[in-house]
Amino acid sequence: MSQVALALMWHQHQPYYPDDATGENPMPWVRLHAVKDYLGMALHLEEVPEFQCTINLVPSLLNQLEAYVEGATDKHLTVSRMPADGLSRDDLLYVLDNFFMAFADAMIRPHPRYHELYMLRSSWSSTGEQARTRFRARDLRDLQVWSNLAWFHPLLFEKDPELAEFKAKDRNYTEQDKDWLLDKQRELLGQVIPLHRKLAERGQVELTTTPYYHPILPLLLDKKLAREAMPEVALPSYREGYPEDAEVHVRRAVESHERRFGSAPRGMWPSEGSVCQALIPLLAKHGIEWIATDEEILGCSTGGVVGRDGRGHVRRPDLLYRGWHVREGDSQLGIVFRDHSMSDQVGFHYQRSPGPIAAADFLGKLHAIGDACRHNPSTVVPVVLDGENCWEYFPDGGVSFLRSLYQETVRDPRVRPVKIGDHLRENRPVDTLQRLFAGSWISHNFAIWIGHPEDNSGWDALHETREFLVREQQTGRHDEASLAKAWEEIYIAEGSDWFWWYGDDHSCAQDALFDHLFRKHLRNVYAFLGCDPPGSLFAPISKAAPTRAANDQPRSFLNVKVDGRATYFEWIDGARYVCGNDRGTMTLVTRGLMHVVWFGFDADRFLVRIDADGGPAAERLAEVDRLRIGFVDPAEREIIVIQPCLERPIGYLNHAGHEPANGDTVSAATGAIFELAVPFDRLGLKPGDPIRFYVELLKGEASLDRAPREGVFELTTPSPDFERVLWQV
Repeated sequence: MSQVALALMWHQHQPYYPDDATGENPMPWVRLHAVKDYLGMALHLEEVPEFQCTINLVPSLLNQLEAYVEGATDKHLTVSRMPADGLSRDDLLYVLDNFFMAFADAMIRPHPRYHELYMLRSSWSSTGEQARTRFRARDLRDLQVWSNLAWFHPLLFEKDPELAEFKAKDRNYTEQDKDWLLDKQRELLGQVIPLHRKLAERGQVELTTTPYYHPILPLLLDKKLAREAMPEVALPSYREGYPEDAEVHVRRAVESHERRFGSAPRGMWPSEGSVCQALIPLLAKHGIEWIATDEEILGCSTGGVVGRDGRGHVRRPDLLYRGWHVREGDSQLGIVFRDHSMSDQVGFHYQRSPGPIAAADFLGKLHAIGDACRHNPSTVVPVVLDGENCWEYFPDGGVSFLRSLYQETVRDPRVRPVKIGDHLRENRPVDTLQRLFAGSWISHNFAIWIGHPEDNSGWDALHETREFLVREQQTGRHDEASLAKAWEEIYIAEGSDWFWWYGDDHSCAQDALFDHLFRKHLRNVYAFLGCDPPGSLFAPISKAAPTRAANDQPRSFLNVKVDGRATYFEWIDGARYVCGNDRGTMTLVTRGLMHVVWFGFDADRFLVRIDADGGPAAERLAEVDRLRIGFVDPAEREIIVIQPCLERPIGYLNHAGHEPANGDTVSAATGAIFELAVPFDRLGLKPGDPIRFYVELLKGEASLDRAPREGVFELTTPSPDFERVLWQV
């Protein structure tokens, strides 16, 4: 019987939000994620002591956690503590604009009072100013409570009856109630680091680190390394690197880890899995024994020997699922490469399946890997992903999935959960890569952080500020304390997070704020030295456009024959959605079964088309039991298509409280594409009614893919004169 080692690694990270020059902190995310994810993930492990894994903790995150325990605050927390009946107009608007920042389906709607307030705010159609008069003091106080309470991890309510009773109260909280909750939150923040140290000291968890402020080390060493994966990429005007800064980030990370956890880290997750040949001696010099990155780096480092075929199957799994050595001169590191498909299943897909079903699917995939590598007794499957951002999309915060996964794994004779460092010491790699390709865990390149005009403008602003600091230091007219503060701002600005939000790769409601923070850190360099910053640091770098809707809109009635043939002109005026990543804080690497979803209508029917990824729909949908079109509007309706790979699959229209309708109601066909039509009148729709829906592919109880991955598609039932009105507009 083949056995595999599961090397699960959770990466815990947030940007460095505080402005150390003013003492201000505009973002609550370290505090909120701490009581939900950093503490909750450790509590899950405490429940199953036999389950071993690796947790990566970024030093600048731990700095912020310790500051909260010592009394630091942020804008959200400060306003949360204000008496609800004494809020100024500006503070009231801040509450209405910022206290619903959570994924509504999983973190607002399950809580009756929070959802009630969410609906009262009508955030989809009105400004805070317009909504202000709807909120009484008791509404605002309940909102202050729930915008914090919704971020408490579900396990905390199981373990603390007093906290569970507080949550059950649901509404009409007093100022004393609110203060009690926020004091409890601070108390829980103080448990995060000690609990991780406890798990490490009992041998269950290996704690690893990342360069101090989470910089992209290869770009700090040499920006021209970006051209290894992107030969034609446009580089900043100033292309030299700052290897001395890279060393500071690594050295201080190791020192910070040793101070907090009592021993130096042996492993490191380089920021964003970013690696290159030149960082090997730097890390080895500071005692790092092993690193991890993405499977595509292995593919590039082996000249494409390791990779995936068009169906996503691994070529040469025996080479992927093992440890390696990388060497530069006399320096050597162990290295493992994450299975990005398995990692993406957890981060982006399992949220749509019941926890036990998702865990069973995960273990089944591990068994299949074990079978494929049955001749290798040291097979290891590294699964590495964010340990914080994905859980807010799980209906129960991921509790049922993680409990099932941990408990079933330790019972499974074919799977052995391991700490990465232990596995590499017990199974010494026998092969060494000739050269470590320069790239990250996202598309094996650095495109997110360099190359776009906004990214390059950020790098040039950083360089010019750093050069100013070097010149000022050489004058000898500044004291050591001021210089140290100025250099700290440079190191903060070298973090990867500011560049994550520049360019067109990612966007969020706080794009402008991230841009402001980056430039403020650079301005602080001048301020700490008593100099005026240049005017360019007051001008925004980000030109981010307003957040786009998930989909465009049909431009005319469609003339579609439902036959499964890819007839271009039938759909040319339909709405087109290219499936991909809809989540700004995380990046999906693997591709799903659906490539493009088209939708629209003729005068009488609602129409949907699906183009499968990697081949004809009739072939790619063979593993799908059911295709589901779920409607938010019209409510309580869904379309289920059984075995959608068939040439003429049967579709059912289900309406809660009514008999399912099939026969001529739902027309579907599959060939090169999948097509479906259903009359508006059978959906209970009349002109002007909203249509809000999503498409999901199911196998048993497991969700294989969904479009859009977050939220729903939106359009409006057309009137008979839709085309005439559209052309007049």
